[in-house]
Amino acid sequence: MSPIIPLAERLRPKSLDDYVGQEHLVGKKSILRQVIESGKIPSFILWGPPGVGKTTLARIIANQHDRPFYTLSAVSSGVKDVREVIQKALKTQFFDRPNPILFIDEIHRFSKSQQDSLLGAVESGTITLIGATTENPSFEVISPLLSRCQVYVLKPLLDKDLLELANRAIKNDIDLKTRSIIIREEEALLKYAGGDARKLYNIIDLVINAESGDVVEISNEKVYARIQENMAQYDKNGELHYDVISAFIKSMRGSDPQASVYWLARMIEGGEDPKFIARRLVIFASEDIGLVNPNALLLANTGFDAIHKIGWPEGRIILSQVCIYLATSPKSNSTYLAIKKAQKMVRETGDLPIPLHLRNAPTQLMKDLDYGKEYTYPHDHENSFVMANYLPDEIKGSLLWEPNENQKEKEIRTRMKTLWKDKYKY
Repeated sequence: MSPIIPLAERLRPKSLDDYVGQEHLVGKKSILRQVIESGKIPSFILWGPPGVGKTTLARIIANQHDRPFYTLSAVSSGVKDVREVIQKALKTQFFDRPNPILFIDEIHRFSKSQQDSLLGAVESGTITLIGATTENPSFEVISPLLSRCQVYVLKPLLDKDLLELANRAIKNDIDLKTRSIIIREEEALLKYAGGDARKLYNIIDLVINAESGDVVEISNEKVYARIQENMAQYDKNGELHYDVISAFIKSMRGSDPQASVYWLARMIEGGEDPKFIARRLVIFASEDIGLVNPNALLLANTGFDAIHKIGWPEGRIILSQVCIYLATSPKSNSTYLAIKKAQKMVRETGDLPIPLHLRNAPTQLMKDLDYGKEYTYPHDHENSFVMANYLPDEIKGSLLWEPNENQKEKEIRTRMKTLWKDKYKY
């Protein structure tokens, strides 16, 4: 019996014209499309959430230019596998033949030595590397390799993209088109797909396979029922990756250590990368706790370092300690809101002039222009403070950071009021 090919694989686009979504990259006259159509393909990394077309895009490029296409998964491949592919690529080199494409899925899981093994082949042009990652490549890809690759960011698919894919599936798939399938309601379908085409196809499969007749209506009620039956297992391949981490973060934000450690266990049992969890804990310590308990960031960062030193399975105990500490800590998002507000102001006001007294004056000309002239050194004054203006004149007095109503930040508010008087309306 031949294996059943998943719906997502059956419907994988073969050309850019069939590719749905990512208009900013592959739409008409977009940057990546122009690169692809030129045939001069550089090594690059596709960064984005699951199910948005990273693997598909790599395959389309290889097919469009008739290039040999090798694929490795960072989860199951090692240095030996990389070297074998490079040797194969060397044997296929001819004067007029384009170099092969090596596609590495989940490249963020490659170790430093594995990434090092790619450098020579990428630099010499023996292979064109296309990496796919759900993680920020700045943190996970070594600098020498990252400097040799462009990075393109893919976004979650829009609702209109998902509906187009769903209707295409119903109309064109070899199996689905033999039945009369109607999308009666779309809200639940779009909600659970969450911008992920693979999730969308899996949900459609779940609903249709549960129906025995030739006429199938996809409704919110049917989607909810099928999803609930299939939510128990954490998907190691990324289907529930973002849903579970979301539940984990929201449980810690809600100060529930019981739920927090449960979702942590779900990720551990599902084979989640410990470094991914540790990074989220570091982010949470600043975004959701911040000034109310500065030790949270210290502990989270120490936990992240310890994971690298201790390894697995003992590292799970470290994650549990940090998780429970953060969940039971007082919460404040004042620093998160401050930088968000400040960035919004910068976007709206542009590059406002820096006050002269704050400017650097390394040359005599700059000194003659009064750069730094009226700057007053706070440490020369009582309490190491002097009333001065540190913002551009156009926005002086603006309150970007506002303390929350917790004991620690109330103390900071009192001190700031004492120092700044009426300059800032704390």
